Amino acid sequence: MPGSNTRTSLSPYTALRHLCSAAPLCVPPSVSVRDALLQLDAMHTDAMVIVDPASRVPLGIVTLRDVLRRIAIEAGDLEAPIAVVMTSGLITLPADATAHQASVVMVRRGVRHLVLTEVDGSYFNVVSQADLYALPGASAADLVADILAARDIATLSTLAASVRRYAAQLLAERVGAEAICQRICALNDLLTLQVIELSAGAFDLPYVPWCWLVFGSEGRLEQTLATDQDNGLLFAAASADDAASLRQAFLPFARAVNEALDACGFPLCQGQIMASNPAWCLSLDEWQSAFGAWMQEAQPLALLNSTIFFDFRVLYGQESLASELREWLLKRAPTHPIFLRALVDNTMNWASPLNWWQGFRFDGKHAFAHTIDLKLHGARPFVDAARIYALAHGVPETNTVERLRAAASKSGMPTRETAALVDAFYHIQRLRLEKQIGGGVNAAAPNRVNPDHLHKLDRHILKESLKQARSLQQRLARDYAIH
Repeated sequence: MPGSNTRTSLSPYTALRHLCSAAPLCVPPSVSVRDALLQLDAMHTDAMVIVDPASRVPLGIVTLRDVLRRIAIEAGDLEAPIAVVMTSGLITLPADATAHQASVVMVRRGVRHLVLTEVDGSYFNVVSQADLYALPGASAADLVADILAARDIATLSTLAASVRRYAAQLLAERVGAEAICQRICALNDLLTLQVIELSAGAFDLPYVPWCWLVFGSEGRLEQTLATDQDNGLLFAAASADDAASLRQAFLPFARAVNEALDACGFPLCQGQIMASNPAWCLSLDEWQSAFGAWMQEAQPLALLNSTIFFDFRVLYGQESLASELREWLLKRAPTHPIFLRALVDNTMNWASPLNWWQGFRFDGKHAFAHTIDLKLHGARPFVDAARIYALAHGVPETNTVERLRAAASKSGMPTRETAALVDAFYHIQRLRLEKQIGGGVNAAAPNRVNPDHLHKLDRHILKESLKQARSLQQRLARDYAIH
């Protein structure tokens, strides 16, 4: 709540309303500059928002930096209304937007404060860089600045390689897997944003609300260094005919973005799950129809699609479109128990890499003998279970750990059990990152590791992590009465 000084543990999906470290300071536009400064001083803060007293809609913002320039340097009048010196044209975010969204917007727009609003547009509070103490640009400032300054795809391609080197540096410094994935995702988001804007400048795009969606690991903010593209485009359309016409207008632009991302080291999706595929460049109604059909049918293809598309996140464009789609999805998913049960059945085909005496078991891939695929046989059971619980309980988050935590509070899972699952998932993610950065004999299989090549402690923790995956599956089986 506003004014709380309790610091919430920051994760990519922490809601901004929980990060504000001070009570909201706002004044009407008629208050004098002198009185506004006195309030700033009394509150020991560095920013205030000017708010319409009737509607509570934010009109502008004043920071101490503004005061220094406009009052001290430009000899402004201390008795003038504060509206005279405020900065209008506010950059706002919903109070329930995430820390990740705010960090990207701040570094991209070069601002130190963002005004937060409620659903009705009324003022909630201000979030600052100090509140976002895990701001990705804080420890990669030069890299962020270079990405934002890039004006061609060739430069962005070079910078994409720098992002991978930066991830290797973080791993060498023993930074946690959660933080590394968050930094990788934040920097990759900035790269992709630049790609989209540079590409958009070459096209006469339709003047309708639209947004660029990302799916899979990128949608979950769990990108490692071995990732291809999974994306789509969502736009507003008045009718089916309108949608068909708009799709044809968006497709050349989407194709240019996909090709540019490929040049930056994000390979084209072999399954064609990309915005340049007409099947995934859809109106809101068409996306709803697609999701609805998958939940209704519960066929193998629908289950496969659910593992990718149900983890969607907005990267660029009209956030409200995707929010409407997510709200629609979360209302309907719990009303399709057959579909949820099919998802559970599907994830139960996971074969643990541990045999009955707790030794490692291998999958018989001769090209990669004596190795375990830590994506398929390690991370997947956590990701799948978290998705199922999120859909069943109406959890809007797409990040696996945030889904587990949110669903645990609704399903009665003990806190210690949830913490053990989270630790296990992050250990597996860290081993994947180490393999991708270090390469090795099976560099062509970036998620495969030979347990014999792991440190004794890592090997022991991997076994315990895989036991947690099996425990999570057993809980799913109990919750859905599967024997």
